[in-house]
Amino acid sequence: MEFTVEFYETELGRCPIREFLNGLKETDPNDFAAILAGLAKLRNRQYHRPPLSKPIGGDLFELRHVGKLNTRVLYFFAKGQRIIAVHGIRNKAKEISRRDRKAALERKVDWLLRNQL
Repeated sequence: MEFTVEFYETELGRCPIREFLNGLKETDPNDFAAILAGLAKLRNRQYHRPPLSKPIGGDLFELRHVGKLNTRVLYFFAKGQRIIAVHGIRNKAKEISRRDRKAALERKVDWLLRNQL
């Protein structure tokens, strides 16, 4: 069985991941294409490990594409074979900043509160 990949939306309907991807498409179409391919691969459970994906703590995972800037999409797993993408970042750092982890965790908690199964 394959997973589905969904994008987090705020209560007001804003979609930070879609905004991130739209910006990436404008600034770096090659990295955009690599991230979309990575998201497609996540649907298949054999890709839930390095180098494409790895756990980062707090039941969060990262999908990573390495280029001039590291491009990451942070996500978590939800019931029903679902992957919820909550945050996107680009930077030169090898580590994910505390601020970005916090944003991802807050969005995860918000999603879980509003989507209790």
